[in-house]
Amino acid sequence: MGEIMKTSSFALTEVKYVAGENIKHIVLENVQNASLKVRSRQENVAGVKLPKFEYFTEGETKNNLTGLARGGQQIQHCRAAYVKAIEVLVELASLQTSFLTLDEAIKTTNRRVNALENVVKPRLENTITYIKGELDELEREDFFRLKKIQGYKKRELERQKDAAKQYAEEKVLEEVSLRKGISMNAAHNLLASSKEKDEDIIF
Repeated sequence: MGEIMKTSSFALTEVKYVAGENIKHIVLENVQNASLKVRSRQENVAGVKLPKFEYFTEGETKNNLTGLARGGQQIQHCRAAYVKAIEVLVELASLQTSFLTLDEAIKTTNRRVNALENVVKPRLENTITYIKGELDELEREDFFRLKKIQGYKKRELERQKDAAKQYAEEKVLEEVSLRKGISMNAAHNLLASSKEKDEDIIF
């Protein structure tokens, strides 16, 4: 870039030396419209719209007779050097604008990342911890409830067994009472005495 600008400036100095200082006004008189123009377009890079500049030629510059008296070759050489400088400047403007746009997009993304890491992520972690604690509490309550239900079922089963056993004994007592013609208490004493065993006597 520096070398191209130096070459173009040196070419302009040569033109002024050969054709005179009044060459600027002579060139402006022969030029009605700009032949080199710049247009812009947008490129999408990873979701970021970057401006892109490009130059194009429109029409022709009628400067064939410029410098006819003297310095015509230097004038054409100076024009070519400045056209090349414009090309480089347009490319440099595109790069600089793209860098600034990307830098702004990176800053915005960094702010979003910081917000996610420092605000949203801790909030979600706290919510997850709370939900896990509630689930553990529900699991402990369900376990305690199951233990209580099992204990209740066990007691209910033992009560039913005792009731069935008592009902069977009452049936036996009633049968003995009817068969032997004695009262229920007597039948009960009779069955109790029959269940007792004499202890062995060791001499």
